[in-house]
Amino acid sequence: MAEEVRAEMVSTVLTVEVEVGEQVTVDQTLVLLESMKMEIPVITEVGGEVAAIAVTPGQVLQQGDLIAVVQ
Repeated sequence: MAEEVRAEMVSTVLTVEVEVGEQVTVDQTLVLLESMKMEIPVITEVGGEVAAIAVTPGQVLQQGDLIAVVQ
């Protein structure tokens, strides 16, 4: 089963910490976001393989935008 990781708020992507095909563990940081001058790590709630990364550094996200898919 795949987990879609989505933005919880309007933010800007600072860094992408993983690559497609990489194995990740529970609570691993996928991307680092910035919102209201705060850095916010986006972590995965499941372990598995990164199937897709839908963001790039500098991209502005809206609430609910897809960030990544882990399966």
